[in-house]
Amino acid sequence: MAAVKIEENPVVQKVGVQVLRVHQWVYEHTGGRIGHRILGVPCLLLDTVGARTRQSRVSSLTYVRDGEDYVVVASKGGAPQSPGWYFNLKAKPQASIRVGTTTIPVTARLLGPDDAEYARLFAAADANNGGRYSGYQKHTTRRIPIVVLTPR
Repeated sequence: MAAVKIEENPVVQKVGVQVLRVHQWVYEHTGGRIGHRILGVPCLLLDTVGARTRQSRVSSLTYVRDGEDYVVVASKGGAPQSPGWYFNLKAKPQASIRVGTTTIPVTARLLGPDDAEYARLFAAADANNGGRYSGYQKHTTRRIPIVVLTPR
């Protein structure tokens, strides 16, 4: 019998989504004093404008640093489509991030598998997040994009 990772269990997935929502709520409502890390992995809050709605959107994302840049992965847990925040940044690359209690204006650069930096940054983000992104990639046919957030 093959071993199944706990995060692949449907019950754990459902509970996990709720935990992430609570984490984001705490991160937002404490002004970043609580929530910068989840399970030991650093998190930021990404503030975007909806591509279709033009409404403000906030997403809690894990990140890895690459020099001055913040690198996030548009995995959506291996879903067939990229997350909404990815399309928001595609439409308007200017955004801001909140890292702990600090707000930083950024410009997004979207990377796909054909970009020279993709493999290196995907590996760094994957290692930083306990190999979860490699697992997510196995669950989808789309190549999961990387987003580099450069402070302005």
